[in-house]
Amino acid sequence: MNANLLRFSACVAAVLLMSIRVGVAAEPKENLPVRRLPRENQLAFHDDDGVIRSAKTIADWQRRKQQTLSDVAALLGELPGDDKRCPLNVEVVEETDMGSYVRRQIIYQSEPSCRVPAYLLIPKQALEPSAGKFPAALALHPTNQRGPQEMVGLGDSRERMYAKELAERGYVVIAPHYPLLGEYQPDLKQLGWESGTLKAVWDNIRALDLLDSLPYVQQGKYAAIGHSLGGHNSVFIATFDPRIAVVVSCCGLDSFVDYYSGDPKNWVRGRGWCQDRYMPKLAAYQGRLEEIPFDFNELVAMIAPRPVLIIAPLHDSNFQTDSVDRIAAAARPVFELYGAAESLEVVHPDSEHTFPMEMHEPAYEFIDQAVKAK
Repeated sequence: MNANLLRFSACVAAVLLMSIRVGVAAEPKENLPVRRLPRENQLAFHDDDGVIRSAKTIADWQRRKQQTLSDVAALLGELPGDDKRCPLNVEVVEETDMGSYVRRQIIYQSEPSCRVPAYLLIPKQALEPSAGKFPAALALHPTNQRGPQEMVGLGDSRERMYAKELAERGYVVIAPHYPLLGEYQPDLKQLGWESGTLKAVWDNIRALDLLDSLPYVQQGKYAAIGHSLGGHNSVFIATFDPRIAVVVSCCGLDSFVDYYSGDPKNWVRGRGWCQDRYMPKLAAYQGRLEEIPFDFNELVAMIAPRPVLIIAPLHDSNFQTDSVDRIAAAARPVFELYGAAESLEVVHPDSEHTFPMEMHEPAYEFIDQAVKAK
């Protein structure tokens, strides 16, 4: 009897195995799981059959880019369309004469029911009749409760006054607050946002719209510059908006898998990248960071062929320099595919988590080469 039972069990197992094999063979290709493409190889893409191939053309690589944008949307939310675009209704709260430029404290409407505080720095020459068009920049602040105040000169750290210095250099500069910091506390849930990161992207898109509306601005070709939070904020806005012609990111990123050495305590809701002001859905990847479907490898690659300068100090306590080098090594072949290998630069100043003064002039020269009218 035991022998018969064993033979019966073996038959059932064989039938089940055959059914599983048949089911897999018959399953439509579109239902098959697509595994995450390697971070370290940004030229890898899935063809129509789900086979991983290496991009030989820009059209090949665009397949990888479109998949990445879909993965980004799954974690950040969908970038809105015209339903959230509304009149900017710019209000000037205060204007201060700063010598070579004026500093305006403004508020603009980024979407219905949400107004964003910001600073707008305007070289005085730009306000003169028939002055022509001036280059412009989006300056993004680091994590603090004062928002962009330090950047525009209302603070003690000269290392973070890059908005002020760009204005003195002849740039029109807009410097918005980041959501959920300091005085800017939008209700993300009520407004329909799934992440603070995407809300910031939208606010920055609207800041670029504001620059587009100014008669003295060289429209449609802007710099994005930022330190720390502003460093990765500049990468995200460049990923989503082609009007960003050049990026300077200081102390702003390393790979998610390397962030604080992958310590699991940083991958819970409310910590690190999983805070509401960033990407709270990332908490679902605690303990399996390799599975996060996109990383800064992809984000930097998607900026190609536009110039990108990443400043990664050797003693940065937040982000690992060797991780930044791996990100650049992964993204550089995409820049090469566009014939722009020299457009991606990484430098490692001998400093801590700051925007060292010795990097200011090289950063501004990098921007000049990309956005100043020839």
